[in-house]
Amino acid sequence: MALDLDDIQAGALHERPSPYVGTYVLLHVRDRNDGRNLLRRLIPLLSPARAVVDRTPSAWLTVALSYQGLKALGVPEDSLESFAPEFREGMAARAALLGDVGESGPEHWEAPLGRPEVHIALATLAPDRAGLDEAVAKARAAQDEFPGVEVIWRQDCYQLPTGRTSFGFKDGIGQPAVEGLPGRRPGEEPIKAGEFILGYPDETGGTAPMPTPDVLGRNGTYVVFRKLHTKVAAYRQYLRDRAADRHEEELLGAKMVGRWQSGAPLAVTPDKDDPELGADPQRNNDFRYGDDLRGLKCPAGAHARRANPRDALDHEGTVDVRLHRMIRRGTSYGPMLPEGVLEDDGADRGIIFVFAGAHPKRQFEFVKTQWLNDGIFIGAPSESDPLVGPRDGAGTFTVPRKPIRRRLRDLPPFVVTRGGEYLFAPGLSGLRWLAELK
Repeated sequence: MALDLDDIQAGALHERPSPYVGTYVLLHVRDRNDGRNLLRRLIPLLSPARAVVDRTPSAWLTVALSYQGLKALGVPEDSLESFAPEFREGMAARAALLGDVGESGPEHWEAPLGRPEVHIALATLAPDRAGLDEAVAKARAAQDEFPGVEVIWRQDCYQLPTGRTSFGFKDGIGQPAVEGLPGRRPGEEPIKAGEFILGYPDETGGTAPMPTPDVLGRNGTYVVFRKLHTKVAAYRQYLRDRAADRHEEELLGAKMVGRWQSGAPLAVTPDKDDPELGADPQRNNDFRYGDDLRGLKCPAGAHARRANPRDALDHEGTVDVRLHRMIRRGTSYGPMLPEGVLEDDGADRGIIFVFAGAHPKRQFEFVKTQWLNDGIFIGAPSESDPLVGPRDGAGTFTVPRKPIRRRLRDLPPFVVTRGGEYLFAPGLSGLRWLAELK
């Protein structure tokens, strides 16, 4: 079944540019007629996926709605009940399941994230500031016409000068290729489109449950939105305290992540960084873990390996990794902590993570709870992801090696959840249906 690229929002499939700048805006709908009219005005500003195939536009806008937002627009109850349960509940209600507890708990989230007043999310990305400013100005002009819709939150993001995350690692590697779109990913066959876009066959041969009516659900996707604060100074200090020299410091960081800072995978170059490999999109994702089941090259508990175990679980015969793949869009916010600084400067910095998929429970929630937060599947039930896993400051991380493994202890939390929400990004036809509700 061919993808309807004229109806799917471009932001659901298009990779972010590099470099990039962007803005996320959350809206509250006080008047449903104004909310519907705003959608009507925004639709002409949206790009269908076909318009951005094989090219990077000057900017593109994505519109998504929360469950409370759909209610605020007057979506009928039978339609609301047809959405995925986790979407209807909202992320704050599922925080304990996701490991968002303690410092990451909803009671500490940045207002209004995770609250019922979050109704519509607008995401704008562009390769440069001029393109972003033009797109944001158009969206803001549309919003200003309707006083019954107010901006309640905004977060600007941009690619750091290094082109890497705040922890110093190259990001955006390992995205799945989508069947029906141009381009392939070395090392992995394209994933069925129905894993990401509703209304198409997925990896099981069936289709994901789709919201009703058909016009609202088809060509839409669920979106997981999370603001994550990164404790960069604590991360650097932890490595510095446990390394004999700078090389060992870099190696321990790579063991935690599963890649060197350049993006070169440990599975290919386990002993030293290879920046040329890391920069080569034809090679930096073309590898397996099946020949390294003991984790001597890349620890089984490393962040990248947990998030996508590839063929490492094939021997178990019970887990199909392809059922848990997601489209991931990470963007940085806040100032970069200067190189070498080991003291926290108090600035808020981190990553806005956006995941898109047709099965939020068996994609994002499964990966978060079973692979990142837990270690049972790798035979280390007391260990969570060394970079993003929840813990109370007493975490451990095992680095297999001969003759004796190394165990890093007292891992503090390096990432704190500042808030998040489950959203739904309809196709363009679905947005028109919402705009025309009576």
